[in-house]
Amino acid sequence: MRSIWRTLDRGLARDIALVCLADAVVGVSFGAITVSSGLPLWLPMLLSLVVFAGAAQFMFVGLVASGGNPIAAVVAGLLVNARHLPFGFAVGDVLGDRWARRIVGSHLMIDETVAFALAQRDAERRRAAYWACGVGLFVCWNVGVVLGAFGGTVVTDTDAFGLDAAFPAVLLALVLPSLKDPATRRAALAGVVIALATAPFLPGGVPVLLALAGVLVSFVGKQAEPAEKAKEAAS
Repeated sequence: MRSIWRTLDRGLARDIALVCLADAVVGVSFGAITVSSGLPLWLPMLLSLVVFAGAAQFMFVGLVASGGNPIAAVVAGLLVNARHLPFGFAVGDVLGDRWARRIVGSHLMIDETVAFALAQRDAERRRAAYWACGVGLFVCWNVGVVLGAFGGTVVTDTDAFGLDAAFPAVLLALVLPSLKDPATRRAALAGVVIALATAPFLPGGVPVLLALAGVLVSFVGKQAEPAEKAKEAAS
């Protein structure tokens, strides 16, 4: 663990700290929303420890608070978290070979940790960014949830503070540097189009999963590039 912290430079550590701070704020909103919706105080804390996936947690609480079936809420959360399957293939190398590290690392696998890891060029920095971000977010999120749960009667309208926009804003800031690559831009654009086109007709979370089809556009573009370069060289 010490080697991980030594690998982080000042800029990367600052970026991780800012994301952790934003995550803690959203955690406060989640705790407040859960308790103010009439659900028990222990529920947001248990979800944050066991599930640790903001989108799935918000969906579960929203469905249960609106009178939905808890089983259906669990299934919806699992559907949203299905995106972690391709995440695992993308960052599997940072988890290590030991089963204990793989289990803990998989639990810390969320959008932010994956984004930070993929933004690094060498393996050592990828590993350091993943674990530092994962541990930091786990601590900050759970602390925020506890504060929000106990202060749920104070923060009654989280939408008024724009806390619901914190997650997408942070993720957008993380992926912007990657959009310099043409193939990545094509994949992102295709994913955005798919998500926007399907969002009015499908349950929340499903459009995001369908947006992963944009990755296929990236592969098609990469296969076409060598052929185009060959034609240019021949001419």
